[in-house]
Amino acid sequence: MGEEAEIRTAKEAADHEFILAFGRLQGAANRLEYILGRALEVECDISHLVFEVLLILGRAGEPGLSMRAIAQEQVLTTGGATRLVDRMEAAGLVTRAESPDDRRGKLVRLTPLGEETAVRAARVHLENIKQYFVEPLPAADRERFAEDLRILSRTARDVLPRLP
Repeated sequence: MGEEAEIRTAKEAADHEFILAFGRLQGAANRLEYILGRALEVECDISHLVFEVLLILGRAGEPGLSMRAIAQEQVLTTGGATRLVDRMEAAGLVTRAESPDDRRGKLVRLTPLGEETAVRAARVHLENIKQYFVEPLPAADRERFAEDLRILSRTARDVLPRLP
């Protein structure tokens, strides 16, 4: 019999070890997102999502990334990515430039202020990651935990459909 045969009541469902484990993962991620995101807002005046896009653009370097690539990386619609980049451009964090490969396309890249903001926010973020995400874990388990998270992230990413 499969795993589903073990669950006959709502109590059994609520107490299933895998359901509990996933719920703990979600709860931890949501709480950490709030704690770390709030620190970025208070100390750097940017949202966690803006910070993530700054990191994506920093990793990409020149000549920049298309809106589609940004949307794909953040699991956003292209419209959502466009609205976010519009706000980032208005704040002076990014600029749009002509694509060398597609005359109709635009590429998004960091401005000097975007670069400076990414660095300042990364310093704040790293200290909070150490305090709330790394230090609570036993030192002997940290490397394995990081690898397990990489595996889960890649597996989930590979299941998602690619944007057209």
